[in-house]
Amino acid sequence: MSPERAGQAPASGSASQGADRSTTEWERARRRAEVFGEVLPEITRDERDEGGRGERRDGDTWLREQVPPHHGG
Repeated sequence: MSPERAGQAPASGSASQGADRSTTEWERARRRAEVFGEVLPEITRDERDEGGRGERRDGDTWLREQVPPHHGG
């Protein structure tokens, strides 16, 4: 940046440049989502319907099933 420009007032079109910048940020975010996908899911696991999973087991049942035979399971 030249010293002459440093002391100048912003150009009259700077407000529209700010709007262009926000549009550019939105476009960047959209392109990033197209490439990498969404960072967070729209619906979390606790909000999903659990109806189609079949039999639900509690943690103790799963833990007992994981005990190796040489540990008295």
